[in-house]
Amino acid sequence: MNTYHIIRYIKLSLFFFKKSLYFFFLCYCSSVKNRIAIFLFDEIELLDFAGPLEVFSSARLEKKKSANITNLPKAFEVFTVTEKKKTIHTSDGLKVFSNYNFLSCPNFNILILPGGIGTRSLIKNTVVINWIKKHKNIELLASVCTGSLLLAKAKLLENRKATTHWGAYDLLHNISPSTKVIKNKRYVFDKYYTSSGVSAGIDMAFAILEKIHGKSIAKNTAKYMEYIRNH
Repeated sequence: MNTYHIIRYIKLSLFFFKKSLYFFFLCYCSSVKNRIAIFLFDEIELLDFAGPLEVFSSARLEKKKSANITNLPKAFEVFTVTEKKKTIHTSDGLKVFSNYNFLSCPNFNILILPGGIGTRSLIKNTVVINWIKKHKNIELLASVCTGSLLLAKAKLLENRKATTHWGAYDLLHNISPSTKVIKNKRYVFDKYYTSSGVSAGIDMAFAILEKIHGKSIAKNTAKYMEYIRNH
């Protein structure tokens, strides 16, 4: 083997080594740094949690669009958590089995609080409200629809802008009078993310994805899902 072939072999080896190291780094970062917990409860609105879950679960750390994402590095580790029991029922009767409860839940740096008619009783649940307060300083805390009522009850929306489902504007104001309720916006960011009703949680999830991983990955995820974003 002459000098030319030796140099070429070394360059190719370095190239593939760097590429392997790059993908290992992406996988490592996604599993350690971006762990999303989605809170589940009885009488939750299905799309409130399933919409954002689909966005975060479909996101891949790949600059090119792809119809086959199975083997591409994930942008997030996503799991669900309940207060006590693992099985809950959505507002339309679907039975959902959660990954964890409060006692068994691993660490996470992003928390999503969906909404639904079940939030009306949860605002009286001191265990849940205190659990939310405990995580008020994590990297990112967001609510979908009437999940904002839980943030308000935890006193996290005081003197902040927020939104919620249009049918809960007054209730949000009653719980947190100092909150400036923003109407007719898909989502609002003021330290915490809050979205308006149901489907708006998908658009908020894309905003979070773009904030963390950039426009190209958000765009590719929307393409994979065949979803047209509403900003």
